[in-house]
Amino acid sequence: MASPRAISGTELRDQFVSDVSTLTFGLVRLRGSSMVLGPLEILRFGRPKVTRAGVDWPIEGGLAAGSPGGRWSIRASGGRLVAGLEGYTPRIPLPLYALTQLPIHHLVVRLHLLRARGRMPSPGVPAAPTRRIAAGAIDAGLCAAVALTAGRGRRLAAFAGLVIGYHVACWSSSGRTVGGLIAGQRVVSVDGSRVSIGQSLVRLLALPVAALRLRAVHDEIAGTEVVAG
Repeated sequence: MASPRAISGTELRDQFVSDVSTLTFGLVRLRGSSMVLGPLEILRFGRPKVTRAGVDWPIEGGLAAGSPGGRWSIRASGGRLVAGLEGYTPRIPLPLYALTQLPIHHLVVRLHLLRARGRMPSPGVPAAPTRRIAAGAIDAGLCAAVALTAGRGRRLAAFAGLVIGYHVACWSSSGRTVGGLIAGQRVVSVDGSRVSIGQSLVRLLALPVAALRLRAVHDEIAGTEVVAG
């Protein structure tokens, strides 16, 4: 991921420790040298090796590890942020790991790197709040109309399913919903790249929090921005 600023290994270490808790809503956190979920030790790390532009955590065990060995690393190099997991053996079979844990790992790491990259410079001209509200109203109205027409006796469930499927598909494919197309705006990651399916889902789930706080918390959590165009 492209990074517009130089980031030290110490900063990468400290931000990762903070982001683990923030991005999992406090469910997972780093306690000492261990990554824990409640009382469960998911992974146990050795002493982190911090360099001028990176940090490595050797993996020593934990419930998720099939055996000690491997390392988790984050580096800032050549104007890019790079995260890697090398030599890690999951406890569960690899096909099951690829279907369950790996997508979650990818999402959390992507969100972390976007947060480390920062929101500046912006990936484009931010869309005006009035346009964002108008686009949201159009999309909600469209989903409601379809649910009323096709939902029959289960209109609420149909509406919820449409809202999730419609927004995740639109944001992760083109960044534009019908409302966004009419309002002349699209959703992108803060580095200008396309929004992933996981980011889209996180953004949608955090939308009620944004509505309560009257602040774009969903974009802050998902590492996204709404830009004109």
